[in-house]
Order: sequence, then C-alpha cells, then structure tokens
Amino acid sequence: MLSKKAKYAINALVYLVRNSESTPIAIGQIAKDQNIPHKFLEAILLDLKKAKILNSKKGKYGGYSLNKSPEKIHMAEVMRLFDGAVALLPCVTYKYYEKCEECTDEEICGIREVFLEIRNETVRRLKGATLASIVSSEEEKKAQQEAAKG
Repeated sequence: MLSKKAKYAINALVYLVRNSESTPIAIGQIAKDQNIPHKFLEAILLDLKKAKILNSKKGKYGGYSLNKSPEKIHMAEVMRLFDGAVALLPCVTYKYYEKCEECTDEEICGIREVFLEIRNETVRRLKGATLASIVSSEEEKKAQQEAAKG
C-alpha cells in the first residue's frame, strides 16, 4: 500500500499540474486546497525538490512549481522516493536488492520468478502512469460525466 506521504505527494503534484498557469504556488495554498497538513506537506515538497522533481522560489510570491514536464514524472519515481522498493520481495528489487535469508538457490527459485514478473509488470505500469496521464484520465472521466448529465 502507498504511504500517506506518497499519496500526499501525488496529490500535490497533480494539483501543481492542474494549476500550472499560476506558478509558483505557495505551500499554504496547496495544503488548504488538497487538505494536507501544512508541516507534513513542507517535508514532502522538500523531498520532491531534492529529487529535482520540483523547483521552489522564496519570497512573497514564492512557492513550488514543476521542474519537469508532467509527461516525464511517473509514479514509479514518486513511489520509490517515498516508499522505497516497488517489489514485494527484496531479491527482486531494482535499487534495494537483498538476498532472501531462507533462499537456498536464487537461480531456480520459483517464488522469486513469480515475484520478479509481478515487479516488472508493476514497474512498467507505474512508469506509464505519468502526471500527464493521470490528469488526462481525470479530465476524460469528468467530460463523460458532464455528457451523461445532459
């Protein structure tokens, strides 16, 4: 499951995409509009800035803005930043590999094979899920709802 930190990060990023014409956006505005605790959001946005996903500007008209286009920010990157490995087993992780304590032969382990396939498909789908695709999907569904109403 995604941590609250990762969920809040994704919500804040989507908010920044939707409001990109008025950048930079103050932390207080994001926190209020997205119902995210201010102090918690500060730490999240700082992590996103350190990862070069966001830019920040200080001062009266300061705040945060995207450092990359929404098409280049994918959910695998955000998840790894806040929640670590995407894989369910340490022996199939990309950046956090560890040998399983109980494993006698990793090369023939059927369990590892199944979870490697799951990890690979999960990562493929998370990399395909960009901020741009999330916003686009929401806009399409919203348009369909409006069309169904009348």
